[in-house]
Amino acid sequence: MLSDNSEGFVNISEAIPDILLDIRYYSTFNFIGERIDGYLQPVALITKETAKCLKEVSGELKAKGYRLKVFDAYRQQMAVDHFMRWAQDVSDLRMKEFFYPEIEKSVLIPQGYIAAHSGHSRGSTVDLTLFDMRTQKETDMGSPFDYFGERSHPDYRGITEEQYTNRMVLQKAMLTHGFRPLSSEWWHFTLKDEPYPDTFFSFPVRAL
Repeated sequence: MLSDNSEGFVNISEAIPDILLDIRYYSTFNFIGERIDGYLQPVALITKETAKCLKEVSGELKAKGYRLKVFDAYRQQMAVDHFMRWAQDVSDLRMKEFFYPEIEKSVLIPQGYIAAHSGHSRGSTVDLTLFDMRTQKETDMGSPFDYFGERSHPDYRGITEEQYTNRMVLQKAMLTHGFRPLSSEWWHFTLKDEPYPDTFFSFPVRAL
């Protein structure tokens, strides 16, 4: 089911003031290399239920010296369509060096990296990392956000012990507060009891 009703959503930065935003799809530093359709402002939206659980995660990790940094949350269907158009144009390799140097662009759809529908469009999925308040830097997770390849799998062990530990700090906190991970992306989590499991939303990303 498609819907353009944003009443069940909140701005993450208003619900969780301590959170940091780095909205990559509003910028040009993403795997496509241009602003993505539907991202009208550099904000992150999420369902109210997800925001409540994410605030609990933020509180736990802040006590351990971290802040959450969000790359993406709700993603409207027009953005997913933009991804699909790009993936089908195998001649556009602008960002290959940064985001998929180890695989060919032609496999992104067959291997499930890009799909016609995204859980993000249901409003209860978030892409995020840890920010170390002591060093004032993002924690080293062993691969960048949106890196297409095995290196981004949460259980990948071809990274340093410190990088793996950082991933597990994030994952443990997210699982404790009601999120489930994705086996191919260390940064991707979805609320287990998402309120709109059968609805894909289409309203643009802008402040509510």
